[in-house]
Amino acid sequence: MLRMAEGNRILWVFLLLGAVFLQPAAVQAQSESRGESERATDSVRTLLEQMQSQVQELSGQVKALKEQQDEERRESAELRKELEETKAQLMAVSKPAAPMEAESTAPAATSQSSIEDRIAKLEENQQLTDSKVAEQSQTKVESASKYRLRLSGMVLFNLYSDRGSVDNQDFPELATARTTLSSDGTFGGSLRQSQIGLEGFGPTVAGARTSGQVQFDFAGGFADAPNGVSFGLMRLRTATVQFDWDKTSVIVGQDTLFLAPLSPTSIATLAVPAFAYSGNLWSWTPQLRVEHHFTVSENSSVLVQGGILDGLSGDEPSAQYYRYPTWGEKSGQPAYATRLSWTDTVDGQNITLGAGGYYDRQDWGLSRSVDAWAGTVDLLLPLGSQFEFSGQFYRGRAVGGLGGGIAQTAVWNENFLDPATEVYGLDSMGGWAQLKYKATSKLQFNGAFGQDNPFAGELREYGGEQGYYRAALSKNQTIMTNFLFQPKSDIVLSLEYRRIKTFTLDSTANRANIIDMSVGYIF
Repeated sequence: MLRMAEGNRILWVFLLLGAVFLQPAAVQAQSESRGESERATDSVRTLLEQMQSQVQELSGQVKALKEQQDEERRESAELRKELEETKAQLMAVSKPAAPMEAESTAPAATSQSSIEDRIAKLEENQQLTDSKVAEQSQTKVESASKYRLRLSGMVLFNLYSDRGSVDNQDFPELATARTTLSSDGTFGGSLRQSQIGLEGFGPTVAGARTSGQVQFDFAGGFADAPNGVSFGLMRLRTATVQFDWDKTSVIVGQDTLFLAPLSPTSIATLAVPAFAYSGNLWSWTPQLRVEHHFTVSENSSVLVQGGILDGLSGDEPSAQYYRYPTWGEKSGQPAYATRLSWTDTVDGQNITLGAGGYYDRQDWGLSRSVDAWAGTVDLLLPLGSQFEFSGQFYRGRAVGGLGGGIAQTAVWNENFLDPATEVYGLDSMGGWAQLKYKATSKLQFNGAFGQDNPFAGELREYGGEQGYYRAALSKNQTIMTNFLFQPKSDIVLSLEYRRIKTFTLDSTANRANIIDMSVGYIF
């Protein structure tokens, strides 16, 4: 019994000691459990506060939307009410006035006028908005410059049938003599008159708006490959940089002849202007010119143009890659040109009358000089609202580089390399006239006649065969009639007939008849 009592005492001692040692651990565990519980409670509280904030924010947005919706409903109701009142006023105005209502006629007329003004203003604003939307919806051309760049051009398909021998099948300018292998007629299609243009709009410099443009086509020759006639090579047409003030402009680059600005209307011959070598002077010439407008009255103005040009004389390049001077460039000075024109507006249509002059000193080697010159007159005259007359005429000497004299510039009658042989500038004159009938805003008819006439006496006296065509040509005539139909702004259709009659010196005339159907897409 004693031993059992001692064992119990020992057991109680161990239990007491265990309780003493385990109590701090229990207290610590309980404290840690309480801390975790408090942290979880804080996290839940924070989450609830965030959710409450978001709910309040959403509630505010819903309230704002509701207020906006109520405001729109109120405005819609006011507009509907105003529309009903306007309809009622229109109906009241449209009814015939009774005898007793004669005194109220003036206020009704005033009201009608006011309503019509408001409707016209609304239509104008709508058109303005539509144009801005259309402009913004266009795909913009990306450029390395921060300024705006515009792409333009035309895909032009020409389907042609030639009866007679011509110098060039798809846009002929001369009728040539038949050869042994000539056929009774040719038929073909071409797209090499298609064009691509880029126009850039730059910063303001010294108060002038700056811009630049470059234009190409595919009439620069043919690829040396099977069926190469379908692979037209790209060709530079014009490229200019322009500085525009309010009334003055400075243009540098390669451009058309500003002293002969008009051409007959045709899309069958875009690679060269219509009636080239039939009285229509033309050239894409490097130049620097200045233009200034003078205001004469409210409806009339005067344009003065002047500049210097590269002295082109119509001769072929003597090398394929290296540039050698032309007869005009060998003189050591540029060509000079000027034009004065007057424009008057009558019934919304412009009447323009212009006159121009040209001079170029040419050096044909061995101390032989030729003075090239030309005088031009051009006229644009509306004949009522549907008819229009236009024409251009020239008289000149040694202007083959400008397409005059059927591309014949000078003549001589002995060995060209003999210092004793004199070189003479070939005199010529020519021009063209056109009558246009505008049936509708989308359909027009054109009829034109042109002639270039080198002086046959000089060709006969000094001999020929010095021109581009290696034959003495004494006259070239072209008759043209066509119609242009433009059902949409970017689609144009045309059917054209041309008759070319080319006279070789002291020989019978060569004739050719051409029918051309053209389809163009303008972009």
